[in-house]
Amino acid sequence: MPLLTVSHLRKRFNLEAGFFARFGRFVNAVNDVSFSIGANEAYGLVGESGCGKTTTARLLVRLYEADGGSIRYHSESGPAEVAALRNAELRRYREKVKYVFQDPARSLNPRMSVYEVLVSGPRWSAPYRKAGEKQLRREAASVLEEVGLSAADLDLRPSEFSGGQRQRISIARGILMRPELLICDEVVSALDVSIQGQILNLLLDIRQKRDISFLFIAHDLKVACYFCDRIGVMYRGELMEEASARGLYRGGLHPYTQLLFSSVTGSPPPRASGVPPAPAAASPAPPLPAENRCAFAERCPRSRGRCFAEKPPLRETDAGHTIRCFEC
Repeated sequence: MPLLTVSHLRKRFNLEAGFFARFGRFVNAVNDVSFSIGANEAYGLVGESGCGKTTTARLLVRLYEADGGSIRYHSESGPAEVAALRNAELRRYREKVKYVFQDPARSLNPRMSVYEVLVSGPRWSAPYRKAGEKQLRREAASVLEEVGLSAADLDLRPSEFSGGQRQRISIARGILMRPELLICDEVVSALDVSIQGQILNLLLDIRQKRDISFLFIAHDLKVACYFCDRIGVMYRGELMEEASARGLYRGGLHPYTQLLFSSVTGSPPPRASGVPPAPAAASPAPPLPAENRCAFAERCPRSRGRCFAEKPPLRETDAGHTIRCFEC
């Protein structure tokens, strides 16, 4: 049974921002996205900037409210619809699903010590509500040592650490509550290559030791294949291809997947034209409009007339390998 099931998830934003912005034209940031994450599984969402990866992740913890679709969390007490959770139930869900942000310099309060950063949330949660300061400090020191720092760092401020060390603090804050799912949003994208490897290996160690699941968001498909079990490739709010990491690395079928691989391997890319266009702006008539053509058709080297007139469905090519393409 999966730990988390996402079905036909949708989110749109107003195309214009500001007090005097017109309302009625929308950007479909997440458009009919479905996937599942199993127990102790690492699932990757990969794509270019602006494809909807982070929006999807924030919908899972309800930093944004979804416009449509379903997010179901399967706990020991049974499945629960995340959109229906309120108050204590929502707090318990967020204790089990933790989020590690991309930029630790912005997500860690510079006025707090590392100790306060780690325990300011947990001290009000059910597992630690009756714990004293000694126990909290002991737990914070233990988790900080687990991520490669020392207990002596508890009284320092985040600004006294390097970028890689700050990311370790963010990860420590995420695992202190002993979550079942850890969402890692581009946690290595801003780090040097050598530090990226250290953080990835740290996450692998945490996964093995704590037996938790991951949603790993990245724009580097090669990094995602190293860390993840299964990967979904997103483009303009849609899943274009989904497969096991090994299957995608050996035989990605969609032209967009091949384009992503070529950008990190140095191999000649498929003939893709232009730059990523802006997400589709929809007319105000239907509440959740959908494009009537392939989202990648404008850049695809294999596109035909049908691709511009009809939306390809996700179809299964092999067991566990799905693709959204007429020509593949």
